[in-house]
Amino acid sequence: MIIQGMGYFYLVAGMNHFISPDFYLPLIPPFFSNGELINILAGIAEVLLGLGILFYPTRSRAAWGVVLMLVAFIPSHVYFIQINTCVEGGLCVPEWIGWGRLIVIHPILIYWAIWVAKNPKIYG
Repeated sequence: MIIQGMGYFYLVAGMNHFISPDFYLPLIPPFFSNGELINILAGIAEVLLGLGILFYPTRSRAAWGVVLMLVAFIPSHVYFIQINTCVEGGLCVPEWIGWGRLIVIHPILIYWAIWVAKNPKIYG
């Protein structure tokens, strides 16, 4: 369940980049050019990595890919805090949620991916 849960988590998250791009685009720091392309690539990466985790032969490599992807997402989380955790006309949360996401939730997700990468034979 832990491994399959991770696979489905990233599969659904990746599909959401295509279903609700307007949610993600304002969270991409403006110093990155072509936010729409970044959103599409992030969605493709999450879908492919999620699928990779669901299958044993690709599980470990996909989980290491998730680690790298999560590290690549850190600038977006920092940017969200810099804009006071509020996107005009969109997502607005208390600042502590932005910090919690960056310093608690994000490391937990990275640890989860490392655990899966190191334990690919565990089913469930």
